[in-house]
Amino acid sequence: MPRPIRARISQAALRHNLAIARKHAGKARIWAVVKANAYGHGLLRAAEALTGADGYAMLDLDDALQLRGAGYPHPILLLEGFFGYEDLSLLAEYRLTAVIHALWQVELLEAAALPVGLPVLVKLNSGLNRLGFDADQFREAVTRLRACRAVSDISLMTHFADSDGSRGIGSQLERFRAAAAGYNLPISMANSAALLRFPEVWASDPDAWVRPGIMLYGCSPFADKSAAELGLQPAMTLTSEIIGVQKIKAGDEVGYGGTYRADAPMRIGIVACGYADGYPRHAVSGAPVLVAGQPAVTVGRVSMDMLAVDLTAHADSGIGAPVTLWGEGLSADVVARHAGTVGYELLCALALRVPVIDS
Repeated sequence: MPRPIRARISQAALRHNLAIARKHAGKARIWAVVKANAYGHGLLRAAEALTGADGYAMLDLDDALQLRGAGYPHPILLLEGFFGYEDLSLLAEYRLTAVIHALWQVELLEAAALPVGLPVLVKLNSGLNRLGFDADQFREAVTRLRACRAVSDISLMTHFADSDGSRGIGSQLERFRAAAAGYNLPISMANSAALLRFPEVWASDPDAWVRPGIMLYGCSPFADKSAAELGLQPAMTLTSEIIGVQKIKAGDEVGYGGTYRADAPMRIGIVACGYADGYPRHAVSGAPVLVAGQPAVTVGRVSMDMLAVDLTAHADSGIGAPVTLWGEGLSADVVARHAGTVGYELLCALALRVPVIDS
């Protein structure tokens, strides 16, 4: 018998969440963000479910070539662009789109002799201060790329730092609009939070592109609004089973380091799931799980291959009882809060040793 842990991926949920994104996008086109192995869901599996998107966005050239090899004709965007001159021939051969965020990339394109021009997105650093040009370099880059024979279509983009927070997108949007003024070029701006919160900014623009990521996988980009409230469905459900039961006395400790001590007699279930499977080690006692569909909580420190849950109120649950770690009925966002992190990290951290099945 194989170890009972598994991750179930719902293509129906992925399609449903894309439909929510489409509703908010209006006339704008959608780059479905499938980086990091589609947030742990499997690149090809997610791509199949998200064929209704207008294009795919990712980081790695190898992933882009994998999609092309699987026959996907969609536009494919490399969110960090290319990393060396040797990449450019592959971008041309496989019709890939690159983000241009630095003058060294412009220089490589100017020196390239390519059989076809590459579509590019020129990125403005409007305040996030990761990748992107400042306003003066942005104008220089656009001017030079317009004159570059290795470039075909040009779009303009930026990325918001606080679209899920109190500052919103106002100041960054103002900087971007000022930098883009007069060019009459397509734009790309919105991540999941911006798309859900400010759809009026691009919904009427058929030349705009939005870039939803986490919402496609059924998690919320907001701390104060759940995925269910947004109409999203979890695409990944991580489940396992109880493989051992312990009865402990008041004062007994559970797990490495004795970080949990019982204050009354308890019944403890041992679940075949640990941090080597992707469950966060730093999740504290009290993290929620579902045992046979009913709420329960973890106790003690998460170990490599196992974690413990309180079965005291679950008299009917023992060896073989199903346990949901996150997903259907229990949002990864809720679990993540008990680990001091975000749902993104839980999904992306799913380990290769966990069997994945489609549903």
